[in-house]
Amino acid sequence: MGVSKKILVIPGDGIGQEVTAWGKKVLETIAVNFNHTFTFDEGIMGHVAIEATGDPLPAETLDKARASDAILFGAIGHAKYDNDPTAKVRPEQGLLKIRKELGLYANLRPIKLFDDLLQASSIKPEILQGADILFFRELTGDVYFGEKLRSEDRATASDLMIYHKYEVERIARKAFEAARTRRKKLCSVDKANVLEASRLWREVVQEIAKEFPDVETEHMFIDNAAMQLIKDPKRFDVVVTGNLFGDILTDEASQIAGSMGMLASASVGDRVGFYEPIHGSAHDIAGKGIANPLASILSAALLLDISFGLKDESQRVIRAVDATLRQGYRTMDIANKHTANDMLLGTDAMGAQVLKNLN
Repeated sequence: MGVSKKILVIPGDGIGQEVTAWGKKVLETIAVNFNHTFTFDEGIMGHVAIEATGDPLPAETLDKARASDAILFGAIGHAKYDNDPTAKVRPEQGLLKIRKELGLYANLRPIKLFDDLLQASSIKPEILQGADILFFRELTGDVYFGEKLRSEDRATASDLMIYHKYEVERIARKAFEAARTRRKKLCSVDKANVLEASRLWREVVQEIAKEFPDVETEHMFIDNAAMQLIKDPKRFDVVVTGNLFGDILTDEASQIAGSMGMLASASVGDRVGFYEPIHGSAHDIAGKGIANPLASILSAALLLDISFGLKDESQRVIRAVDATLRQGYRTMDIANKHTANDMLLGTDAMGAQVLKNLN
């Protein structure tokens, strides 16, 4: 029996426009092949929304998001804001606001290595092979949302790192539940030897751990975790951490997968899920047709699994990506620089090849 779902597509900025088109096409193909009904709508957010309305998250987009069962997002940002730190209205404000308004408190980032991309990483293949990590990054607290101050003479600045007990409880519980379905290992990352916010974090995770005696729990300081992630990524199964540390660690972990162009993510709360590649808007390559669409396609696979519970359909998408890589097709970011065997494709040709393997 097919399901009927509403999906909001927000292409966003830069290469988001190009790659999200392929995530959507994959969802459309799955709907046809499995007799589901997916209804699509579109919204604007980020730089394109500022240009059109003056607001990085227009009310119309937020209303559409609330009425959806899941959201497929592209990327956000523009170079003009990177070069102007004084800008009061910024694309990223749209992303922070939609997370807050939809109660998206947990960011899930699976770091799963495709064997055919072992050579794409700068890390030795023997260290990487078999790595499979699921990150849980808390999204609503930390320095991103804490009070921000600048002195009158503009010479001193501060950002408040703040966490409430309930924020740590809910993401820890989600991470432990996920660990139960995997290798039953959870690593909580903090800086409890220095930061009071981290001491609260560790206390709460220790409390929640008692509810999950079947999961092996480890606590690790952020500096050590950053080193261990490169030294021995296979030691990790589920990693749960705060907003700032999670932002940094998951970008570092992109090197395990070979490229940010391969990494999908899900931001979830208690209702609607928000799915996006982690690679950003990459304006330096926007419009050139060379962006890697695989992270958007894998984000669509996450959407099918987490929001809709369609695990077989999700696995079908992942297998289609795997088959495409095994056939030797590559975009520039994952091409093996040591061999001429790769068949180099642009965004659309790579997306079309995945669709071919999906059918």
